[in-house]
Amino acid sequence: MSDHASSGGHSEHVVPISTYLGVFFALMIGTALTTWIAYIDLGPFNTVVALVIAFIKMTLVVLFFMHVKYATGLTRVVILGGFFWLAIMITLTGADEFTRHWEIVSQGWASAQSILLPVSRLL
Repeated sequence: MSDHASSGGHSEHVVPISTYLGVFFALMIGTALTTWIAYIDLGPFNTVVALVIAFIKMTLVVLFFMHVKYATGLTRVVILGGFFWLAIMITLTGADEFTRHWEIVSQGWASAQSILLPVSRLL
């Protein structure tokens, strides 16, 4: 029997330990950088910088620890679909958040009478 059949039909990509250690240290540097940036007053950009660092860390975890870098096309399509869905959710949440202050201010019945009185005189 071939080795391919005995391994259950799955081919494993062997990643060297040095790659895992490099990613681990990059994640630790990202965590330290996030903590350091939190103590610096960047105004409204504190959140932006923290999210950029978090996105880079998330990308490292997904690519190397979840083996997406070495995965087949279908796995990449599923991951892209997840990011597309996340983009939809962020867009809808942002649209809701940015339009919260758009309140309809009622004019009351006084404005309705000013519109209806001229019309009723025509009848």
